[in-house]
Amino acid sequence: MAGGVCLLPWYATLFRADRFEEAVMEIAPLAARYNVIEWEVLRSRDDAYRFRHFSTWRDKMDFDRYWYGPEFQRWRADYQGWFQVPIVYEWHDRLGRQEVRELEDAFEAEQAEEAATAE
Repeated sequence: MAGGVCLLPWYATLFRADRFEEAVMEIAPLAARYNVIEWEVLRSRDDAYRFRHFSTWRDKMDFDRYWYGPEFQRWRADYQGWFQVPIVYEWHDRLGRQEVRELEDAFEAEQAEEAATAE
């Protein structure tokens, strides 16, 4: 199956948000063992118990291996009760994305080209 972006919408249980932050930062980097392209974990400023764990994959099978793999199973067992269940992940197709740095580089190159043409 084709790749995409997966969202794991975590919600920490009462008084465990700070400890859950540390816990989710244990499991997120392990996606590298399963061929993740990139991952990101966000914590809401408006609701400190709300976390969003994004990961981008070339193949959904790699995500499935990560999600159902021994590390994630052990992690879910160890931190059971630290987050609300069920966790229903969402699979998305990326329609577009661009890093700001890429835009800045393109702008600087355009400015340099215009300056060279003006001379």
